[in-house]
Amino acid sequence: MNVEGIVLAAGLSSRVGINKLLLDIDGKTVIEQCILGMYDVCSRIIVIGGHKVEDIKKILSKYPKVELIYNPDYLDGMFSSVKKGIYNIKGEKFFLTPGDYPIINKKTYKDMLNIDEDIVIPVYNGKRGHPLLMKSYLVNKLLSNNSYKTLRDFISINKTAFLNVNDLGILMDIDTIEDYSEISKLYMVGD
Repeated sequence: MNVEGIVLAAGLSSRVGINKLLLDIDGKTVIEQCILGMYDVCSRIIVIGGHKVEDIKKILSKYPKVELIYNPDYLDGMFSSVKKGIYNIKGEKFFLTPGDYPIINKKTYKDMLNIDEDIVIPVYNGKRGHPLLMKSYLVNKLLSNNSYKTLRDFISINKTAFLNVNDLGILMDIDTIEDYSEISKLYMVGD
């Protein structure tokens, strides 16, 4: 099965004050840690850049499976980057996650691939998280209908399986420096 990944990396990092994707977690940047979580299960990973895209270009160039695509409409919000990413999907299924989720367990990706449903979402202690796994035949349905304002709108009307996982990382994103500090500590404990 050909599985691809989409990592959303176009945001402004306004609440952190610096480009959060460049912050260090155990010798690698946040964006690298995010990519490495899915790297072994994906044939190709599309990173959608926007704000300060040049900051991540050199970092990502050392990963052969990674393709950086610029979203000129990134100021229109995350859904514009979602659409830009899925437009470029060629595989049978794809993972989708924001680039500020650096500690998703590799096992979570593998376990999600064992579920045969149109959309699969991981759940930890009753809370839905990232990544999302979607069958690619849904791409045209999503892109051809302008009534969807968010990805959540689209998900709500499609067959979705929820997979309970023992992975707090599916809920851990970096919106503030405090989030980064907490994630860094959790990463070190997980080693």
